[in-house]
Amino acid sequence: MTADDVIDRLAPLADDARAVFVRRVLGVAPGNYGEGDIVLGIPMPTLRSVARTARGLPLDEVARLLESPVHEHRMTALVILVERHRRAARRDPAGAAVLARFYLDHRAGVDNWDLVDVSAPDLVGGELLAGRRQALEDLAASERLWDRRIAIVATYALIRAGEFGTTLALCERFLDDPHHLMHKACGWMLREVGKRDEDVLLDWVEEHRHAMPRTMLRYALERIGPDRRAALMAPA
Repeated sequence: MTADDVIDRLAPLADDARAVFVRRVLGVAPGNYGEGDIVLGIPMPTLRSVARTARGLPLDEVARLLESPVHEHRMTALVILVERHRRAARRDPAGAAVLARFYLDHRAGVDNWDLVDVSAPDLVGGELLAGRRQALEDLAASERLWDRRIAIVATYALIRAGEFGTTLALCERFLDDPHHLMHKACGWMLREVGKRDEDVLLDWVEEHRHAMPRTMLRYALERIGPDRRAALMAPA
């Protein structure tokens, strides 16, 4: 199978009406963060089904999909990589590391929030769980929005393993980040910490709440009771 075969399978699945909505969600308007992206409007379950038929796609063909200007082509490539990485992580750690490196080397195609969120917890988060954390600092320090989002969302793997320190340190580092998509990502990760240990979340928010962007604070506290949430969101 080739990238062209995958593209041919996706083409008749396009949904123009749904694409109008998806373009808004992905910020594809001129001047917005997703400007220039081509969106077909194919739902994720359908993309996953196509990806399953292409799970053995050679990496050079996966790279071709990641270089496509079509959003769903890149998403399908990432779903293929994630599923392959999950299998390799159980049986072939060296192979999983190769896939993670491939992902980082081709992350120019990971250029919207949904692409990051589908891929980073496994393909970078798996490396964090394996103790290979050298890429995290480069990602976090990047001027590229999507690199920074990869960094924080990748820590979801650590959160699920009960390790919160890396997430909290990055959220503190990103308090001054200029982009609202980083505020949302940090708030999401903080909320995930709170699902596992509410006291850790509340202590961190209490310390940092006056410096937190409102979006980050609101996302972080979504699962907290209304009275406590209102108190923590009250102005200084």
